[in-house]
Amino acid sequence: MTKLKSFWNQPYTFWALLSLPAIPIVMGLTSGDPRAIHQMLHPSGEFAARFMIITMMITPLVMLFKDARWPRWLMKRRRYLGVAAFSYTALHTVLYLINEGADAFTISEISKLYIWTGWLAFLIFVPLAVTSTDGWVRSLGPRWKALQRFVYVAAVLTLLHWAALHNWGGIAPAIIHFMPLFLLEAYRGWSILQRRRLRATV
Repeated sequence: MTKLKSFWNQPYTFWALLSLPAIPIVMGLTSGDPRAIHQMLHPSGEFAARFMIITMMITPLVMLFKDARWPRWLMKRRRYLGVAAFSYTALHTVLYLINEGADAFTISEISKLYIWTGWLAFLIFVPLAVTSTDGWVRSLGPRWKALQRFVYVAAVLTLLHWAALHNWGGIAPAIIHFMPLFLLEAYRGWSILQRRRLRATV
C-alpha cells in the first residue's frame, strides 16, 4: 500500500497521466491521413480547456471540501495542471497555424470572433506559463498572484472561442464544460462574502 501511494505521489506518474490525451493526438498526426491536422485541432483545444478548468476549480474545491485530502493533493499539483493546459494550448495553436498556413494572418480570418478570442487567450497564457517557476514566484512576489488572476480573462475568452465555433455550434459543449467551474466560483465568492460579513459583526 505504501509503495502504491508513493507511486501515485511521484511527479513523473502525474505527468504521465497528463500526457495520456496526447497519445491519440500523436497517433492521429502520424497516421498519414491528409486531414489529420484538421481533425486533431478540436481534441487538442478541448483538452487545453479541460485542464485549464480543472486547474481553476482546485481552490474552490479546497474551500468546499475542507476536511478532504484529495483537493489538497490536487492543490500540490496545480502547477503541473496549469503547464499541461498551456502545453495543449500551444499544440492547438501550432496545429491551427499549420492547417491554415498564410490564411491564419489575413484580416478576414483574424476578424472572426472565435479566432481573435483564441489568440488573446493564448497571448495571456504565455506570461502565465513563463512565470510559473519558483524563481519567478520569488522574483515577482505579491505581483505574481495579481498576474495569475488574468487566467480568469483567459477563461472567458476561451469560453467565447469555444462557443462561437461553427456559428455558435460549440455553445452547448462549452457551457457543459465550464458550468462546474462557474458553480464553484459562485460558491467561492459567496464563501468569501460570508467571511467578510462575519468579521464585520465581530
